[in-house]
This record gives sequence, structure tokens and C-alpha cells, in this order.
Amino acid sequence: MSDLKVEGFKSSEILAALSEVFQGYSEAEKKTQIKKTNGIFELRVKNAAGEEGVWTIDMKNTGTITKGPASPKPNVTILFSDDTFTSLAQGKLDGQKAFLTGKLKTKGNMMLATKLDSLLKLAKGKAKL
Repeated sequence: MSDLKVEGFKSSEILAALSEVFQGYSEAEKKTQIKKTNGIFELRVKNAAGEEGVWTIDMKNTGTITKGPASPKPNVTILFSDDTFTSLAQGKLDGQKAFLTGKLKTKGNMMLATKLDSLLKLAKGKAKL
């Protein structure tokens, strides 16, 4: 799904890879992942130029990733830089450490935000990030 990719955002490449992983799931695998995660994430990512990109990971209803604000309302909105997101996805940065050092901010269900880490690990395992 190249419509997820945005020029100047390394994170968009990662989200496109994660989307491909989700699309490769069987219905049973997708239902299991949705049941395990049960939430809608809105990711607000700022790149080096100060531009903001917004993506939604719906792991409550559809098991898909879309570009743009969440609809329906997200369970959690996560705000971070492109570099922080990339480091999280590559396993170079721990989500809790990023939060505690102010590199990652959340609005909404903070406990759900911790599940983003496991979704990113899925992408890292199946798509070489």
C-alpha cells in the first residue's frame, strides 16, 4: 500500500511494511491480533522539517493501517518524531524509555500505547526493517 508512504517520513516506510504484514494475515490470524490488541492508535509523527504526518492503526475493527486521522475516535494518540518512531520500530529504543524521556507523548489510553511495541515487533519479524 504505497499510499501510506509520505516523502520525508522514514516512519511511513515502516507503516507500509506493517500494513503488508497485516494484509498477509489469514482471517483467523487477523482476528487473533485484533482480539489481542483491541484498540485504535493514531500516530502523529513530526519529521526533521517540522511537518506532521498522521496515520491510524485500527486493531479494533479492521486490522488495517490508513493515512490520516482516526475515524472513529482513537483509543490512544501517540506523538513522536520520525527518528523516535524509526528507533522504536527497529528495536533500538524502548517505548517506556522514550515516554519517560519525553520523546514519546500519549493522549488517551496510555496502557494501550504499550501494545504498539508488540505490533512493531511483528513488522520487524516479518518485514525486514
